[in-house]
Amino acid sequence: MFIRQPFDEFLGLKYEKIDNNLQIILPVQDLFINSAGVIHGGIISSLADVAVSNLIPATEDGIQQAVTVDLNVSFMKPATGTYLMANAKIEKQGKTLIHTECSIYNDKQEIVAKSRAILFRTNLK
Repeated sequence: MFIRQPFDEFLGLKYEKIDNNLQIILPVQDLFINSAGVIHGGIISSLADVAVSNLIPATEDGIQQAVTVDLNVSFMKPATGTYLMANAKIEKQGKTLIHTECSIYNDKQEIVAKSRAILFRTNLK
């Protein structure tokens, strides 16, 4: 089950689970383009954050079970194109912390950003 939140709907995200990894497609909207003519870094960072957060299955009600405590995004090249694709995976899971990685590609399959994040499990019992 994926997280259900209005922000993801606003971005127009499309999800696909592939084994233990997750792929998310973000259709680029004019609103996402900055004054330099490329996709805004905040949109790319948000895509990475949503992708890694969805690696941990949500509740049946779509409530997320982990929150981001650390997010690092390295931009590799200016992002352009009709869509971006995020590929996220879990690197290491502990009882409370989950280390993740996410690569973001443009519609030409060129890498535009890499991200690492640490998530905190909120459903500890």
